[in-house]
Amino acid sequence: MRVSRTQEPFSDTDVSTKDEIRIGILGFGTVGQGTWKHLSENAESLERILGVRLEPVRASVRDLSKERGVAIPADRLTTDSQSIVDDPSIDVVCELIGGVDEARELTMRAFANGKHVVTANKALICEHGEELFEAAEKADVRYAFEASVAGGIPIIKVLRESLVANEFPLIYGILNGTSNYILTRMEREGLDFEAVLADARELGYVEADESLDLDGIDAAHKAVILAYLAHGMWFPIEDMSIEGIRRISPEDLQAARELDCKIKLIAVIRRNFENNHVSAGVYPALVPMREVIARTNGVYNGVSVTGTVAGTTVLTGRGAGQDPTASSVVGDVVDIVKSITGAAPPPKLLHVTPNECAPAAAREVTGSFYL
Repeated sequence: MRVSRTQEPFSDTDVSTKDEIRIGILGFGTVGQGTWKHLSENAESLERILGVRLEPVRASVRDLSKERGVAIPADRLTTDSQSIVDDPSIDVVCELIGGVDEARELTMRAFANGKHVVTANKALICEHGEELFEAAEKADVRYAFEASVAGGIPIIKVLRESLVANEFPLIYGILNGTSNYILTRMEREGLDFEAVLADARELGYVEADESLDLDGIDAAHKAVILAYLAHGMWFPIEDMSIEGIRRISPEDLQAARELDCKIKLIAVIRRNFENNHVSAGVYPALVPMREVIARTNGVYNGVSVTGTVAGTTVLTGRGAGQDPTASSVVGDVVDIVKSITGAAPPPKLLHVTPNECAPAAAREVTGSFYL
């Protein structure tokens, strides 16, 4: 997929007057194909809900000859992602290519072209979220990213909308399905790490860069996003305590059972309201069996949110894969269409209290590796 041409002037008609919203998809892997499939299969019901038709019209790929599990006319595919971003007939772009540099360039160009963007790219938001949010608001377009955290679990909407009356002393949970699958198999079957990892690779659960899943980096990216939504600060990932699951043994898991606990790779975000300092980390921890998160197994994710008004709310569900992630992408597309047709106001991207919190110094962070 290429990005090369210089920016040209862009103009478009007011999308709020259209009877069809045209959607371009950047990246046609697992999630891209799922998004195309569900937009197509649910076109009639979505049109009844929205009053306009959602039409996926183009998708970019790296290899035109590759066989795919979703039927799509050959003339809808291109290797030139930029041509989709620059297509004046396209209203919404779904950025599903992954990576950072190309995705950032295409997203910024889409904003400049007046296009709304949906993404599942947690690494991009973790590294460039502040820049992207400011650019989207300046361009007066929507930037939606529900699929970037916890797959099909609507945790971002819950934090921004459902729990808007709350502040959050504690958010923790399982944000990486691959590591949870490995620990679950090791605990249930007494297998060692390498044996289950080999199965996970065969099932396609492991990222090409395995450190993202196994060393806690993927979960850390997601924790940065949740920390921003909850506390209005971009937590520096280099200041985060991050440890993965490579050193966990079947003996560790057995010892946890004897303590009536499970070992889970969890992301933890805490806020001290006395000084408004926030700490964040990702590490294996003992979670008591009385907690829902301890009983969240396999590729499932779970997030526990403690609010100052609502108390503790726990969400669990499928955290990765074609259908759960595509569900969040389509949900974001629907929310964008509602906002541009005037059916619902768009949520703010930039936090209303961006300078209220600061990262906790390492000497302030104390605790144990259990909850």
